[in-house]
Amino acid sequence: MTQRVTFANSVRFSTLAFCVLAMLLALFALVVFGRGLFFVLLFGALTALGVRDLLQTRHAILRNYPILGHLRFLFEFIRPEIRQYFIEGDVEAEPFSRAQRSVVYQRAKGVPDVQPFGTKLDVGAKGYEWINHSLHTTLIPSHDFRIWIGGRPDAPAAGASPCTQPYSASVFNISAMSFGALSANAIGALNLGAKIGGFAHDTGEGGISRYHREHGGDLIWEIGSGYFGCRSADGTFNAERFAEQVRDPQVKMVEIKISQGAKPGHGGMLPGAKVTVEIAAARGIPVGKDCVSPSSHSAFSTPIELMRFVARLRELSGGKPTGFKLCIGHIWEWFGIVKAMLETDITPDFITVDGAEGGTGAAPVEFADHMGSPVQEGLNLVHNTLIGVGLRERVKIGAAGKVINSFDLARMFALGADWCNSGRGFMMALGCIQAQVCHTGRCPTGITTQDPLRQRALVVGDKAPRVAQYHANTLHALKELLQAAGLMHPDQLSTYHIVRRIDSTRIRLLSAAMPTMKPRAILDDLARQHNVYRLYWPLADAQNFSPRMPSPDELAASPGIRPTVAGRPASAAQIAEELTHLRPPHPAAVSQLVPEQAGHPNGPARTSADQVPAAWTESGATAPPAASKRAAAVGERR
Repeated sequence: MTQRVTFANSVRFSTLAFCVLAMLLALFALVVFGRGLFFVLLFGALTALGVRDLLQTRHAILRNYPILGHLRFLFEFIRPEIRQYFIEGDVEAEPFSRAQRSVVYQRAKGVPDVQPFGTKLDVGAKGYEWINHSLHTTLIPSHDFRIWIGGRPDAPAAGASPCTQPYSASVFNISAMSFGALSANAIGALNLGAKIGGFAHDTGEGGISRYHREHGGDLIWEIGSGYFGCRSADGTFNAERFAEQVRDPQVKMVEIKISQGAKPGHGGMLPGAKVTVEIAAARGIPVGKDCVSPSSHSAFSTPIELMRFVARLRELSGGKPTGFKLCIGHIWEWFGIVKAMLETDITPDFITVDGAEGGTGAAPVEFADHMGSPVQEGLNLVHNTLIGVGLRERVKIGAAGKVINSFDLARMFALGADWCNSGRGFMMALGCIQAQVCHTGRCPTGITTQDPLRQRALVVGDKAPRVAQYHANTLHALKELLQAAGLMHPDQLSTYHIVRRIDSTRIRLLSAAMPTMKPRAILDDLARQHNVYRLYWPLADAQNFSPRMPSPDELAASPGIRPTVAGRPASAAQIAEELTHLRPPHPAAVSQLVPEQAGHPNGPARTSADQVPAAWTESGATAPPAASKRAAAVGERR
């Protein structure tokens, strides 16, 4: 049966037909007139492409639209650039808006960053935030805001195994990004910029490379679960190798990475093909072999062991500030760590709170979108918990998660942070255009690639001053915010200074939405605290990261909360029961929904069209006649 030619079908194959016709005409002109070789080759190649599209089986769109279908893949390939340059609004954040990126570029280049004609933000929109200003402004002599981590020279840190080499850190530093994830030139430019600007550069878990050492900028050495730079052949922690490197004066602090915001609890693997000689030297691993970062540490398995590991690293380092980084997950695990601090009298010198919205590398989409606590909630919990147990003065808190401009810094300080880290902000200072191909090795600016030709585009001598200028100009803008608010230092900011719009007619101080806990309130009066503390503090165990059944005394301090939707009282005991699987963890299998598919060991039974109940396919259409079915079958076989 000959299929009726429709307009749609004529469009589908018209491009191929045109190319065939043009090739024949060009061939005729070449034979008769001796001209047209270029067009013969051009349309001949397109014709060959069209025939290949018809014969291939991988892409349905190319079989139906030979030659023309390739435009779909072209537009799909350049879609991010088209959106970014021509469609995206100035305040649409995916993940950073054009306005945010422009501020970084301007401050990195040292050009004016003022904005004419008023704000582009909708000040009446839900979630809009601002800082209240003062009629009694201040005058701050310098924007070089600094804090002491690990005590002070005149006031040693308290607790068992205290820090003896406190570090005077800037309140704005480079977040953890490893050599291997970033190019050699990017690492060199960041470190030289940190040297020029007098701030710290976190190494990331990939170890200390020669590009970190080349310019002498202050380093925060991050120790991940792979123990790169301080590992034995079996992948476990090696104390001797750690002590060898950490005594370098360039290393100012040591940070244990428990989890990161991009993909907490995931771990990772660097394929052997990407393990070059330089990466292998930095990480202490064999060249060309797969490099695995486990999802958890082998050096500790309980909160108390974590505290002892902190003390051990601090001792091996000669008393340098030692802490850890985490993205808040199970609340009882964080509370268990705090209980371990109380039990051992060992406290980290700092805790870096990473938000789920952070991450400079690539992560599975489900992890990036739905795993881990955002920095606001994580930071607020860590800050208030340490206040509630009387340890806040002994532990400094860093925060990371989409920190770009001075208001981002101010907001973090108000929520309880002592300093902030930024990864993507400093990447933009290097020239990152948010192409979002970091994991492919095809970074157009040479930042996240190991391709020598691509990374040569990034000139260290040109980009390093931009890193320093971005840091300085951002802190200068912070200074102006503080002056306008009548303050002298970022540590004076609190939730009472930030205002948030609730809806079109209501506003609320951040202090009302996220109140600060009273000192030692958790230890002295747990029953009067927020439900998070009443319910989860009794579940925490310093001896285990798993939740435990609370003791009778702890239950007395954690009475039942009002009934849930299910009608059962929410209490610490009930939550412990649920979490420790004292109840059946899985419901019985249900097979009554489709009886025809039950009882088949190899999977569901194959159901023909005649066996499908009519109710499942009712659409008002009449069944096609038998002749049409046969014709369709013939066409399908063709």
